[in-house]
Amino acid sequence: MRALVAMATLAALTAGPVYADCSYPPPPDKLPDGNTATKDEMIAGQQAVKSYDKAINAYLACIKLEHDGAASRIGDKPSTPEQKKALEDLNRVQIQKNNAAVDQLQSVADRFNEQVRAYKAKHKDDPKG
Repeated sequence: MRALVAMATLAALTAGPVYADCSYPPPPDKLPDGNTATKDEMIAGQQAVKSYDKAINAYLACIKLEHDGAASRIGDKPSTPEQKKALEDLNRVQIQKNNAAVDQLQSVADRFNEQVRAYKAKHKDDPKG
């Protein structure tokens, strides 16, 4: 019986209007190598990282909207253990998705910053650098 109630609660979470279609954005295909890249390639890499940052932030807003919609269908104060578990699971998944996206973005930014440091070290004596 509990399994049936849990399945019904899960069905209720996924039923109703879909608030958004949250597609996880792919990271930039390639970051420039600071040891060999030109200034234009470094700028293009910077633009790619900025675009990725915007895409991740849009994704985070989208999953928040999805989460809030699903949570509102459960209610602010779940009355049954199944509803409480469903809300806890929903919150846990939201946190995991959010953290994974932020970690991926930070990884891309860190890798790009390494290449910026390498580029600057290589071109420290170049006034155009």
